[in-house]
Order: sequence, then structure tokens, then C-alpha cells
Amino acid sequence: MGNLKSKIKCSLVTPTYNWPEALELLLLSVKSQTQLPDEVIIADDGSGNETAQLIKRFQKDFPVPLYHIWHPDNKNQKPAIMNKAIAKAKYPYIVEIDGDIIMHKDFIKDHLSLAEEKTFLYGSRVNIQKDYLPELFRKKKTHFHFFSKGIKKRGRTLRIPFLANRYGKESERSSKLRGCNMSFWREDFIAVNGFNEGLTGWGIDDSEMIQRLINNGIKGKRLKHKGIVYHIYHKEQDKSHIEVNKLIEEETTSKKLTYIKKGVDQYLN
Repeated sequence: MGNLKSKIKCSLVTPTYNWPEALELLLLSVKSQTQLPDEVIIADDGSGNETAQLIKRFQKDFPVPLYHIWHPDNKNQKPAIMNKAIAKAKYPYIVEIDGDIIMHKDFIKDHLSLAEEKTFLYGSRVNIQKDYLPELFRKKKTHFHFFSKGIKKRGRTLRIPFLANRYGKESERSSKLRGCNMSFWREDFIAVNGFNEGLTGWGIDDSEMIQRLINNGIKGKRLKHKGIVYHIYHKEQDKSHIEVNKLIEEETTSKKLTYIKKGVDQYLN
């Protein structure tokens, strides 16, 4: 089974918006992976030229194909740009992280080791604190451990593979679900029409999509002691639309909706 898991081909997909310093550390952490993804897709929600130049520089010697999917800046359109990116993905398994994430060197390996049919995976994150950011970016630091400076939630740094397999499958969406550390099968994502472009502004897009996966018979499995990521501190996002988005999510849950009108289907060939 382990050998079979190692043959799963995956696309790593990450959204970004005008934070090339964070994206650089993310891409450096890709290059350090013990098991590389088969491609990396940057889902760019309208960043300026600095981000484009950074990606071009990395493309020159990146160990796997690195794609830049961009659309014009029109406030927060993360569901749309993620749909466009995953529509372009060539491989059957999607690993999703945020654009402010630094991956542990075994991150991709860990997700693929636990991938199962009709299952999505989700993990947590270690937080890199605000005060440490100047040093983080100056040193371009991508390796952390339990005793590293500038982090909190240290217990989440502990990678203990034999403990990671003891978590069972779940038929309800966990409150611990975070879009910054997830993976799922592309065909399952397409079956529920991907991210809901009816959502506006920041928040809820990942959990609402996952709720439709669950409504469609896909079970969740928590990654703990594997699939470790480090989240770079940033100011809180504008949450002015979150209550409206929550109402959409509540309807998805109560009506057991599995498909939305405006999703990934409009970008599929």
C-alpha cells in the first residue's frame, strides 16, 4: 500500500495576493520537500508585477512545473481564482495551502501517505508570530522545530508518524478545518462544482466547499502529527461579508446541497 501511495500524482495549489515575501518562502519550502508535488499552481487573485517577477525567477530552475494563474484585481475573488487554478490542474489529487504557509519538508509526503478514495484530509498550523517576521524574511527561514524562536502552538511541530494514523473518518465538518492545510481528489471537487463564487469577500469558501463534499458522501480525516505547516502572521482580513457568507454556508448544511450554480464548471474544457 505504501508503494501505491507513493505513485499518487498531485497538484499543489495555493492562492496569493500581493505578498511576494511570503510566497517566496512558500516556494522555497516546496523545493525542500522530500517528496515533490508533480506541479505547483499559484492562484493569483490580482497581484501586481512584483509577484509575477518572483514567480518568473523561480520558474527558471524550479524542480517541477510552476504555473501562474492570474486574473485582474477586483477585491477578494479567491473562490474564482482557485476554481480557475484547479480547473487547470493536471493531476488527480489536490493539495491546498494558503499563500502565507511554509511547509515542513515532509508535508507533501504526509498528505499522499494518508490519501484515500472518497476522503479529504485537513491539518492544523503552527503560528509564526508578528515580532519574528523581520528575522523570518531577512533569513528566508523555512525550517522550524519544537524549540524554534518566534512560533506558538509548539505541540503542532511534532511529527510522529505512528500516531498520525489513529484518527478515524468523520461524517461531519470539523470546527478544526482550515483551508490553509487540506487535500482532496480533483474529481470529488468537480462533482460538487468546486468553490462557490456566490460568496463575497473573505472567509467561509473552504468550509462551504467541504460541506458540499460531505453532503456528497465524502468523509473527512484529520491530519495530526503529520502534514505540518507554519503560518506567517498577518493582520486580520476584512470580515465585513462574513455573516452573509455564513448564511450561505448554513443553507448548504441544512439543505444538504451538493452543487452550486457558479463554480468550477465554467473553466473546464
